[in-house]
Amino acid sequence: MTSRSLFIFACAAAACAGAGAAYIAQQRDGYRDTPILPGQKWHVHDPDRPYPHEVTPGATLGAATSDAIVLFDGSDLSHWEQRHGDKPVAPKWKLIDGCLQVAPGTGDLYTKEKFGDCQLHIEWQEDPHVTGSSQGRGNSGVFLMSRFEIQVLDSYHSATYADGQAGAIYGQWPPLVNPIRKPGEWQTYDIVFKAPRFDGNKLLEPAYVTVFFNGVLAHDHQKLNGPTGHRVIPPYEPHPAEDSLSLQDHGPAQPLRFRNIWIRRLADYDQPEK
Repeated sequence: MTSRSLFIFACAAAACAGAGAAYIAQQRDGYRDTPILPGQKWHVHDPDRPYPHEVTPGATLGAATSDAIVLFDGSDLSHWEQRHGDKPVAPKWKLIDGCLQVAPGTGDLYTKEKFGDCQLHIEWQEDPHVTGSSQGRGNSGVFLMSRFEIQVLDSYHSATYADGQAGAIYGQWPPLVNPIRKPGEWQTYDIVFKAPRFDGNKLLEPAYVTVFFNGVLAHDHQKLNGPTGHRVIPPYEPHPAEDSLSLQDHGPAQPLRFRNIWIRRLADYDQPEK
């Protein structure tokens, strides 16, 4: 490229950059003489409406975003604890080959940090030689707020009750479809959870959950009847706005594993700009 061509190219690039900046500024100017959006306080194209925060997505599918809290990256269990009664104790689950493996009989695992509305990514793997039948095939669960369970189970060509198979909102809703992979292959849940709202003892709004199971929609903003129960329908009871995420130790001595666990707190629209 000649020096003249370089000069022309640089001028064109500057012009494009200037046009981009002008476009952004023009969009930012917006309009204040347009109608108010229904149920909102903003005009259509309102220049005063806050811009969403920038978030860098993970470099690969399933990788944590720039604003995520990485709960387990394969290196340690520093974000987790177990409980002896009401007393937190060091986790006894095993760290094996960069994976988190259930230690049967030691109890559930809890995050030290507490969460309400969230986006959760978690991957899990059944033993390739899993044995048993129905609910006995590598049973565990992902408990949002330690109350609301998305079932973990080997449901690959294995029958059980529909609201207890992998991907189910346990005891309430089967998944829309069963996209499970074979035992020994990694399974993925991407969960969007909306926590219930209370006013004192009164339930104002129930919990809702959206689940993608191995990239396939399994629950679409599904309303939860209440906390998880076995053979019962527990009612909602007032609880804190945030609580621990927990992983279930269901007991059978089968090497169920988890990896790549990260979570994002979710906020409403139109947050103040940073």
